[in-house]
Amino acid sequence: MSEVSKYVTKLLNVTWELRNPEIVSEDRAAVIILNHQSSLDLLGLCNFWYAWQKVSCVIKKEFIYYFPFGLGLYLMDAIFVDRRNPKDAHRILQEKSKSRLQEKIKILIFPEGRRSSDFTKLLPFKKGAFNIAVGAQVPIIPVVISRYYFINNKKHIFNGGHAIAQCLEPVSTKGLTMDDVPDLIDRVHSQMERVFKELSNEVISSLPPDYSLETLN
Repeated sequence: MSEVSKYVTKLLNVTWELRNPEIVSEDRAAVIILNHQSSLDLLGLCNFWYAWQKVSCVIKKEFIYYFPFGLGLYLMDAIFVDRRNPKDAHRILQEKSKSRLQEKIKILIFPEGRRSSDFTKLLPFKKGAFNIAVGAQVPIIPVVISRYYFINNKKHIFNGGHAIAQCLEPVSTKGLTMDDVPDLIDRVHSQMERVFKELSNEVISSLPPDYSLETLN
């Protein structure tokens, strides 16, 4: 799967950079959370697979049909959830995440729940990932991917570009209860949004002066 993703990355002329990979590579149970911008995120996940090590992604069921990445995620034991059936999705997520974490397999979740149409900020986070982490008393590892300045969904524009993903220091949940989840969400969201803006400014400021930014929404 990693080789396929490298081929597709080269074909699309997208370069990926992962900073502080040792944070997610450590052999421990954890919940990894990433901001969600585009289906291109799947390509990033596959390119960084060398760092994730033992990880199980939580992906909406429709992605299983995104060949070849859907097949790859299936073979990598991803947790597919059906958003059209929230009750069943919650049950499956709770059951499978609990067993994975007991085996020291990291759970990877997009806490926004859906792609943001505004590339300037993160959407509010849902509680699922945080409830899982607090319930299992495992750390949350935030990973922030810079803005995809080379994509404009409204104008159907896709240019080659560079994306930076930065792994942040783990956030401990030891001793926290479900009552602490709202504050935990606020703290992690604020941290990730700050880093998102910093990384986005970095990739945009490094562009040539004549680069057309018509891709920016």
